[in-house]
Amino acid sequence: MRAPIGHFDDARPAPGCLDELTGPVADAVRHWRGGVPAERILYVDTEPEWADTATFVEHYGQELLEQSANCVVVTGKRGGEATLAACVVLSTTRVDVNNVVRRRLGARKVSFAPMDTATGETGMEYGGITPLGLPQDWPVLVDAAVVDLPYVLVGSGRRRGKLLVPGKAFAELPGAVVVEGLGVS
Repeated sequence: MRAPIGHFDDARPAPGCLDELTGPVADAVRHWRGGVPAERILYVDTEPEWADTATFVEHYGQELLEQSANCVVVTGKRGGEATLAACVVLSTTRVDVNNVVRRRLGARKVSFAPMDTATGETGMEYGGITPLGLPQDWPVLVDAAVVDLPYVLVGSGRRRGKLLVPGKAFAELPGAVVVEGLGVS
């Protein structure tokens, strides 16, 4: 199947590629209940050594720079309590942690989660964390610009491979909240 974005040799519906995904991501695809059919979520095989953004777009298409999203794990703290959450923004922006995220989480302080926390809590590889398959009780803050795109490239839970996901599917994830201005230039 031809990929709707990028220059990939093969794009396959994710439900047929569960063995290529980490356990939590495979479970999310297997049990998908959103209005967007799971078959529209596509898996593309990519080379892990090309995972760096500049190298990635050189190999798979410059247009992907504007059609890719990053999923970052943050920790919000207030009164000794910590809340883990995920933020999904276009790769051309950065997460507004100190204003938008802090207010949304009702936290006094928000910081990026340490790598071992992010990977340990998600069951995913660092550099491949995706919003599909995150713990059910986490808030998943999604920038409105991500939801507006026809397709978005995100991680697959591993450094090898990516998912091509219809933008509106991000609003259907468990715990998802669509937020204007989450990603800033």
